Formats: sequence, structure tokens, C-alpha cells
Amino acid sequence: MQVTVLHIMPTLMERQLDEAAGWLLKTALETRGQTILCGADAAEIVGDGRVQAVRLKDGTDIPADLVVMAVGIRPSVALAREAGLEVGRGIRVDDHMVTSDPKVLAVGECVEHDGQVYGLVAPLWDMCRALADGLVEAPSGYKPAATSTKLKVAGLDVFSAGDFSGGDGAEDIVLRDASRGIYKRVVVKDDRIVGAVLYGDTADGSWYFDLLRKGESVADIRDALIFGQAFASGGGQADPNAAVAVVSDDAEICGCNGVSKGKVLACIDGGAHSLDAVRSGCKASASCGSCTGIVETLLALRLGGEVEAGPKTMCKCTSFGHDDVRREIVAQAMRSIPEVMQKLHWSTPDGCSSCRPAHNYYLLCALPGDYKDDQQSRFVNERMHANIQKDGTYSVVPRMWGGLTSPKELRAIADVVEKFDAPMVKVTSGQRLDIFGIKKEDLPAVWADLNAAGMVSGHAYGKSLRTVKTCVGSEWCRFGTQDSTGLGVRIERATWGSWMPHKFKIAVSGCPRNCAEATIKDFGIVCVDSGYECHVGGNGGIKVCATDLLCKVATEAEAMEMCAAFIQLYREEARYLERTAPWTERIGLAYVQSRLLPDADARAGLAQRFAHSQQFSQDDPWAARVAGAEREIHAPMARFQPVGEMA
Repeated sequence: MQVTVLHIMPTLMERQLDEAAGWLLKTALETRGQTILCGADAAEIVGDGRVQAVRLKDGTDIPADLVVMAVGIRPSVALAREAGLEVGRGIRVDDHMVTSDPKVLAVGECVEHDGQVYGLVAPLWDMCRALADGLVEAPSGYKPAATSTKLKVAGLDVFSAGDFSGGDGAEDIVLRDASRGIYKRVVVKDDRIVGAVLYGDTADGSWYFDLLRKGESVADIRDALIFGQAFASGGGQADPNAAVAVVSDDAEICGCNGVSKGKVLACIDGGAHSLDAVRSGCKASASCGSCTGIVETLLALRLGGEVEAGPKTMCKCTSFGHDDVRREIVAQAMRSIPEVMQKLHWSTPDGCSSCRPAHNYYLLCALPGDYKDDQQSRFVNERMHANIQKDGTYSVVPRMWGGLTSPKELRAIADVVEKFDAPMVKVTSGQRLDIFGIKKEDLPAVWADLNAAGMVSGHAYGKSLRTVKTCVGSEWCRFGTQDSTGLGVRIERATWGSWMPHKFKIAVSGCPRNCAEATIKDFGIVCVDSGYECHVGGNGGIKVCATDLLCKVATEAEAMEMCAAFIQLYREEARYLERTAPWTERIGLAYVQSRLLPDADARAGLAQRFAHSQQFSQDDPWAARVAGAEREIHAPMARFQPVGEMA
């Protein structure tokens, strides 16, 4: 998008940056194509039902299709005022966070202490300590500490702390490196740091802030001060690890969550031997992530370099891994995402974009028919049932069973392309047609037309079965050994609509020449004269993985059962967003074979569980949204028939 930033003040981020740093930020953003207008005082948004421009007070109109406003926050005090509490800019509190009613206490962004209202996280922790001291009648109270701001703006690091306005008796120590985009300014008064501004390189922000907060004399290191802690504490040698080691235990490491170095070390000593474990244990590095490097250094220093890489936690919200969560969902018979988060002590009440889709899938897999799919816990493509493109439009892929189509389907696709002015139609690698450039508001109408022609979603957007690719097989090809096209169609009709840990692709090749590329698919079948070779764990992509030969079976029915059993084993045991290639590599082919080959009853049980779950898979995600759209309802045994019931 073409972006114009309107800022009322003369320089950007005037409360966090001085004029020089603000100019550098403005220049950097302009080189990325943004238009920055400082001193721009907006008067009104112009448009009739839809925004057309922003008009400034000097009469200038800035054309716009979309307006985003950053207007700040202010305390919500209506309830306090109705309750009769004393209210100014915020709810007024004393040094122990007691309001005008001694039975009511308040902390956070809603309160006003000594005429000040705070919109940062760090002061909240000091308020909580002061409140606790008051409850136990300790003499200490809330004393506003110096605050720092560390942010990443469009990938650019900025930091500021204290009073960097200068003034009587203050000296500026400045380092500029224009070619590297680095600016550092430390304000010193009476041999003590009173303010700092960093742009481009903020690694020493915590150190400067610690010196400022403690009021320590910097006379002995003044000459090296601007070059940072590693240089100043290393006797002129830059040693980042040594610099972190000498930081005091009460120095703040994570400004977002108010975590000191001592708390991080205590968390490590308590058994948190990986970055994810530290994030879960004390929340350091769990928010903006700007302190991640320091936390990793502390891990290395404390553990002698033996930092654990895993097991990897599901996300920053928890210390549980994917396997732990799946096990506990089944063991405790959990039935909803809030229940999982409550019982497993999630650190964030609503989870995050990493864990919510995983929870949703694990519950769907464990409770087919009982758990209601949570659409808001799905990625945007799965919510919209289409693939979002870089221009904001969507691509739509109707399913073509085994790569087969008909004149009726082709006419329906052509009509949709013309009716909705789609700029491109492409044949995909999975033997389907992909319609590009569909507007979001047109998606229901597009699918109404495709449904009317008997076509359903190809799930090209989903963590689900994508395609079943086939060659023409023995019906047409002189080298074909089996009916690969017919088998592919039957497999696709049996498995489509099933949700998986990741996208899943199948192929059936009619002979060892392998025209359908079955040996780089999640499940592939290569037809031979004596039967069917079943291959697993392949994929294309950045890292191409060839399949492993799982087994050879004699009949088509056995091949279909093996496919269903493998899919269900993968669905039940793989981690969310883990494709079959890394999954089989992690657990080993021998394990997969031990689960599927020796015990026919166990294999049939997996296939039956898959068939049961298919009763509740969506026959067509768009049909439910489009009134009057035709859809085919498949009974589970019609979609998949186990051995013995297959013609």
C-alpha cells in the first residue's frame, strides 16, 4: 500500500526520541516508500459513506482509502466516579495504592498517583509491590522510578530513558554512524547519567538504564561510555558475554514484564534450561522479544554453554510441548480450548496465534462429533475457505476428483472467471484449476455458482487433504499395470474434508515409471503387476523428501485401508504443523510399520476411527454458507469401506 503518516508534532516519536533520532527514523521510513508529514494537524475525514481523504487544518487534502488512527489511551474511570471515588485524570491513589475509600485499592493505567498517569507496564509492578507493602503495613510506598522505552518500529530498534532534553549543567555524549544508521546520545549531569537515546543499536539500553536508575557515577568510564558496556567493562575490549555477566542482579532485563537479571537466573536455576522454558517461567523475552539476546547469553553463562534446544514448547504461553497437550486432553477428557488453558495453567488467558489453532485441531481429532470447531482459532485461509494473495484478493480451487473433470465443470469454471472478472486461471501441480483475483465479498457468490455445478472445495487453503494426483493408468496407458485413476478417485472421495496436522497430499501412479510423482507425497501408491506399493513421508517444497516404502499389498481394498490407517496414525500422533516427512523422520519408519503391519486388528481400528471422524468432516465448507447450494452428503461407509466390504 502507499502509506502516508500524519504526525502533529515537528518530529516523530517526540516523547521517546530527540530531534536527531526522530529525523533518522523519518528518513529510514521514507526510504521504504512511506510519506511522512510532520506538523500535520488533521481536521476531518472526508468522504460520503467511504473515506476519500484526510483534510488538514491548513486545508490540504491527503487522498486516502483507509485511515488508521493512533489516539493513545486514557483511564476508564466511569465506574470509580459512580462509586464516589475521588477521580482526577485517573483514580487517585496514595503511596500504597489506596483510593479515597480505604476499602478500595487500584493499580495500573487507570490510577493517578501524585498527578501522574502511567501508560507503561513497568510501573505497574512497582505499584503492586507498594500495594503489598501497604497490606502488611510495611513503611515503603510507591516511588515512581525512571522508566525506559524500548521499541521496534518497522524493524528499526529505538530506545530512550530518563530526561534527554538537556538543560543546565548537562553534557551530551554523542556517537553518529550515518552509514550504519546508528545514533547514540547519553546525557550526563554531575558524572551521572540522566538520559539516553539510542537508534539502530539498542543493545546497551538496559545497561544505560541501570546506571541511570541507580545514579552511579560514570566518571571512571566516561571516555568509553558511549561505546557501550562491552567496551567499557572489558578494558577497551568488546566482550558481550563479559558485559552481561557483570550486570547487577537487580538490573532490569525485560522491560515489558519487569523482569530483572536475578529473576532470570533464578528461573534458570529452577530448571528452565531453554529459551522457551525461561519465557514460560518468568516471562522474560515473552513479549516483544527485544531482550532475547540477553536472555540467551544468561542461559549460556549459567549453564556453561549447555543450553537445551528442546523439547520445544507449544508456544510462549506455556511450558508444555505439543505431545504433552495432546496427552492431557485425552487423559483429562478436556472438551474446549478454555478448559485446556485453565487446566494446563496457560500464562495468557486467550492463548496466541500459535497455540489456539493447535488446540482446535487436537480437540477436533480427539472428539469427532462432540467438539465444535472454533473458526476464530483458524488461520485466515481456513476461515475464508480460500487462499489470500498478496494483493488482498483470494484464489479459489474447486476439487477435481483424481484430476478428472467434465464439460459441465469446465463451463462452470469459465462462467465464474468471466462473471467475476478473475484475472488468471492456472493449472496447479495437483491437477486442478486455480481461479485467482476473487474479491472477499464475492467468495459466497463464487461458491454458489460452483456448488450449483456440483463442485466442492478443493481445500487448497487447509491443513487437510489437498489433492490426490493420478496418472491415467491401465485404462489408457500401455505401461499401466492397475487402474490408478479409479483408485485415486476412490481414495480422494474417502479422505477429502479431513483435518490434519498439516497439508496432506496423495498420489497414485499406475506403474513404476511414476508419472504421478507418488514417491514425493505424504502417502503414495505405486501400482505394479503384483499389487500396490505403499509409500509414506514424502514432500516437495524447500527440502524435498522422497518417501519410504511402507509395505506392499495385493489388493486395492488393502491399499485403501493402509492409506486410511496411516492418515489416522498421523492425525493422532503428529504435532500440529508437522508434515509427514519430519514426523516419520522423528519417530522412525520402523515405528510406523510396527503400528500398521503386524496387527491387522490395530490397523483396522485406526481405519475405523478415521471413517468415524469422516462422518463429521465438512462435506463442503461453503455449502453451509450458501442458501440453496447443492451438496452431496456422504455416509461414512460410502466414503471409506474397510477390507471385506469393498467390492
